[in-house]
Amino acid sequence: MVGKAVGIFCIRGELLQVCGKAVLLALQAIFSSIWEMGIIPTEWKTLLSVPIWKGKGERLDCGYYTALCARIIHEDGYSEEECKQYRAVVYSNTIQSIMAIIKAMANLKIDFGDTSRADDARQLFALSSAAEEQGIMPDDLANVIRRLWADSGVQGCFTRSREYQLNDSAAYYLNDLERIAKADYIPTQQDVLRTRVKTTGIVETHFTFKELHFKMFDVGGQRSERKKWIHCFEGVTAIIFCVALSAYDLVLAEDEEMNRMHESMKLFDSICNNKWFTDTSIILFLNKKDLFEEKITRSPLTICFPEYSGANKYEEAASYIQTKFEDLNKRKDSKEIYTHFTCATDTKNVQFVFDAVTDVIIKNNLKDCGLF
Repeated sequence: MVGKAVGIFCIRGELLQVCGKAVLLALQAIFSSIWEMGIIPTEWKTLLSVPIWKGKGERLDCGYYTALCARIIHEDGYSEEECKQYRAVVYSNTIQSIMAIIKAMANLKIDFGDTSRADDARQLFALSSAAEEQGIMPDDLANVIRRLWADSGVQGCFTRSREYQLNDSAAYYLNDLERIAKADYIPTQQDVLRTRVKTTGIVETHFTFKELHFKMFDVGGQRSERKKWIHCFEGVTAIIFCVALSAYDLVLAEDEEMNRMHESMKLFDSICNNKWFTDTSIILFLNKKDLFEEKITRSPLTICFPEYSGANKYEEAASYIQTKFEDLNKRKDSKEIYTHFTCATDTKNVQFVFDAVTDVIIKNNLKDCGLF
């Protein structure tokens, strides 16, 4: 059955009845060794289903990051030809980012540092549609974006990005426009990892790690997509629930009255305490820790949690958020939440976390069979 251990894991009762307790104890010792080594013999390979829930109800989220990162770590990354296919996405993300900032300047009543940039803004909107449709970055558009991004008024608006919707990767691409705008540009693995595309439906990623076969599902986090998740529920081995730590001071794109972190907590509550997931491992990724660490010093956590009385420092604030999520677990005596602080654009960090996650999954499969 997909999502449960197969082969020898399915015969605990038969082993006890036919072979007796001594044999079962010997097998327990073998499986304990397997657990310590982190390797399962080829003939005992398991198929694991791991859906990624994205917690903040917006169109772009860290579940997409995590699936890409799994591909990069466990499937030898993307070939040069595959990276080329992301070029149009990088261009689009770059264009959409600068356009979002320019639009926000009008709403926030922020003036350009150089009044001549107003002409560049008009040219930006005139050139952007054709460029996005064709998946290109023409020189004249790149020059316009470069001048706009260097403007003090644009930079001032960027620092207020929590007041409007802006991709987390905006600065990454705009700061590297010289490289991205070159005619022979080929996206790097990191460029691909930073891309943002709307997750609609369910995106499935397959990879093998520690001799285990994984099927990872990135399910749409936005409200309109949640009804599509139901057929992934039954029999999953573990759930990875992604929360963007840096979203604590942001609102939903589709509901500007709802704080993203609060929305994440509501969804996590419904998943963690769902009757269908009584025996399912819940792995909580508190993602974008790098952005959170930078933001918390200038944007207080009380924006999201008015009752918070601690310091606006990474360790204390992050620990508080972790506690808020873990306290939603109504079955603490029988169900553990495995929490990890992650930076999905840091493949080494995610590799370490996946290593820990895999250990949890192996351990819980052995526990299910009474062999650990």
